[in-house]
Amino acid sequence: MPERSRISSAHISPSAHYTGYVWYHHRLAEPAFVTGFGRFVHKLLWPVTWGARVGFGLDIEAFLLQRHLQIDAQLAAAVEQGGVQQVVEIACGLSPRGRRFRTRYPQLRYLEADLPAMAARKRLLLRDQGWLCGDHQVRAVDILAERGRDSLPALFAELDPRQPVLVITEGLVNYFPLAVIEDFWRRLADELRGFAGGSYLTELYPDLREHPRYRQLRWGVGLIGWLTRGSYPLHYRDHGEIVAGFQRCGFDRVEVLDPGANAPGLGLPAPRMPGLVRVVQAQV
Repeated sequence: MPERSRISSAHISPSAHYTGYVWYHHRLAEPAFVTGFGRFVHKLLWPVTWGARVGFGLDIEAFLLQRHLQIDAQLAAAVEQGGVQQVVEIACGLSPRGRRFRTRYPQLRYLEADLPAMAARKRLLLRDQGWLCGDHQVRAVDILAERGRDSLPALFAELDPRQPVLVITEGLVNYFPLAVIEDFWRRLADELRGFAGGSYLTELYPDLREHPRYRQLRWGVGLIGWLTRGSYPLHYRDHGEIVAGFQRCGFDRVEVLDPGANAPGLGLPAPRMPGLVRVVQAQV
């Protein structure tokens, strides 16, 4: 595995501003979640996203909405049918999910977490709007830290182990090499075993070489890496590899969902092309 000192999570943050504006643009977030930088990047990339949509049938914002709403649907089912009352959203960025779900389910304990700078910004945003409270908090975390105040053990120590917990990461996985993110998953699975029930929801972009727009996908991956000053590797080849990978990391039950195929059920138009993103629900 690459040395941790050479790997940083900081390059993810610029994309949080862009997605924050996308959620607002599609009426999933309130104006407080919009930043000037996010608005600027959205406008800057509009010709690229328009060209990809018209020329190749690749709708970047549709992929973002598919993954976001699929995770929302799985979370709602976990709360309503699985009795989940504790949620941890790691790499929360400017996601409005905590605000929306706390409004919808006031009984939820919702803990948002991100790198210190982004966590401070999110905490200030929620506090200024009067949304921060005892059951909705923001904490600093670095998924690469194995110990210390910003580590996973410190984050989960704030929760009630007698109650089930559900962890969400969105827009995180593909910013890291597979060995690094699998190490995070192993440590996450270990933490979840300390609770009455532990579930994990995430999205990832597999290396779907048979996809009719694979060449354009690779170009888009390069663009994302350039914009975020990092890399954007694709993980696993198919559903079977995804399931096997999560099981190696200690998850017992793994379900792989294709939100593109589920788009009508999520309130989205049926896509013109096969989906590129997958949502994974894993349990210990």
